[in-house]
Amino acid sequence: MCAAAAGEGGGRTVLADADPHGARGGLPAGLASVTSARSGTSASSTSTPSTSRKVWSKAVLAGLRFTSLRLRLVVVFGLVALTAAVSASGIAYWLNREAVLTRTQDAALNDFGQAMEDHAATLPPDPTKDELERAAHDMANTSQGYSVLLIGEKADGKPVSGNSDLDVFTPADVPKSLQEAVNKPQRGGSGENDEYHLFWQRKVEQGEPYLVGGAKVSANGPTGYMLKSLEPEAKDLNSLAWSLGIATALALVGAALLAQAAATTVLKPVHRLGVAARRLGEGKLDTRLRVSGTDELAELARTFNSTAASLEKKVADMSAREESSRRFVADMSHELRTPLTAITAVTEVLEEEADTLDPMIAPAVNLVVSETRRLNDLVENLMEVTRFDAGTAKLVLDYVDIADQITACIDTRAWLDAVDLDAERGIMVRVDPRRLDVILANLIGNALKHGGSPVRVSVRKEGEDLVISVRDHGPGIPEEVLPHVFDRFYKASASRPRSEGSGLGLSIALENAHIHGGEITAANSPEGGAVFTLRLPRAYDDTVESEQAEGDTL
Repeated sequence: MCAAAAGEGGGRTVLADADPHGARGGLPAGLASVTSARSGTSASSTSTPSTSRKVWSKAVLAGLRFTSLRLRLVVVFGLVALTAAVSASGIAYWLNREAVLTRTQDAALNDFGQAMEDHAATLPPDPTKDELERAAHDMANTSQGYSVLLIGEKADGKPVSGNSDLDVFTPADVPKSLQEAVNKPQRGGSGENDEYHLFWQRKVEQGEPYLVGGAKVSANGPTGYMLKSLEPEAKDLNSLAWSLGIATALALVGAALLAQAAATTVLKPVHRLGVAARRLGEGKLDTRLRVSGTDELAELARTFNSTAASLEKKVADMSAREESSRRFVADMSHELRTPLTAITAVTEVLEEEADTLDPMIAPAVNLVVSETRRLNDLVENLMEVTRFDAGTAKLVLDYVDIADQITACIDTRAWLDAVDLDAERGIMVRVDPRRLDVILANLIGNALKHGGSPVRVSVRKEGEDLVISVRDHGPGIPEEVLPHVFDRFYKASASRPRSEGSGLGLSIALENAHIHGGEITAANSPEGGAVFTLRLPRAYDDTVESEQAEGDTL
């Protein structure tokens, strides 16, 4: 007779017939011992550790995008350690589980099969209840600790049963699938006369696992069943699972500590590199890294030092050339002022005497006068640009009424007839009046010269800013010229490089706006014409206004 497993799993009952070559003899000689019972499956299913691992991994990966490199390194180390530990623990648990259960059930089934040969096979064809119970007690009296149930038939064909423990094992405890398998004759595969095999099945009742086995001696003999509790083995396996879980947790903690140590070792040079790069970006070009070792990080430090040295040299060369250029412009402008002052005085005299000069000479005198004035403006603008480049331009701040300031700028230059002013009186701003006058003069003068009258100047408040718009009614600024209108010496037409202006006016206006913390933008109005917008922070305190009012009253 061969062993077979009648396993239940996943709501299905699976019957597996064991290898017929495991039988030791035919039914007349008795039951053969069970040599392999590894095909049985438990009726209860336990969740694998991979389920919780996947959930935890998703939660960690969801937050990685906002974490630091150090935490990412720790998490990666932890995931690798957790995966390795869980895999090793799962394999170890599975192998130990199979070994423990297989050893226990093989011992119990072999003992049960031998007991069936020794006791059940000697019973008469129509045993009584007392005979069945006596045989069941004898069969259960072993070191395996299982209960036995024997079922036979009386002479009149009625079933009769006897068991070793009525409270523990009854016919109702035997699964129907196992009863059908035991009572169904089987053909031996080796030509032997084995008509019945030994079957087994695991089941769980009230949270406790059991092993149920059954065999039939012969067609007319009683059927025997055994019930063995697997609770001790389950406790041992639970203890093993807890031990493996603790070992996994310790491995995870160890991996986190190792990751922290590795992160410190790797990220400390990276942190130093970041600090050095930040200092380099702040202009401290003498920043260098200490190089130690021969690994990739050391090579990176060497590369940084080499790059920083090259950058420092190039910046020093550029600064020297720029300083030389500024000094040259400043010196040239300063040296030009002395002869230019003399020339200006002469041209003023010539201009006063222009009406008395020969008509053939008058045009030349007028040309000299205009070009001298233009040269004087150019020198003044160059000196102003030099002060901006050298960072020596300073503000002399005062509180002014913006409407009065614009009116004074227009009136001084006799532009009242060509400019429309839309400004509310009483808007006080803290600015440098001289530099604001330069800004307004350049913007309005540029609009009158290159745009079309009338030029409209409007003033409005936007939050904490003061916005002054200068709009003309000319053809507007070509789109390709707009990005360059504030460039120094920029000419919109290359064929007309000479004009009345120096090409520095808008650039100086923009620098004066910047030194106030403001900005100037140029655009084309949808209604036609160009619009220059000056935006300045108002920086005005009502307490100052009240103090000024009190001073005027006094």
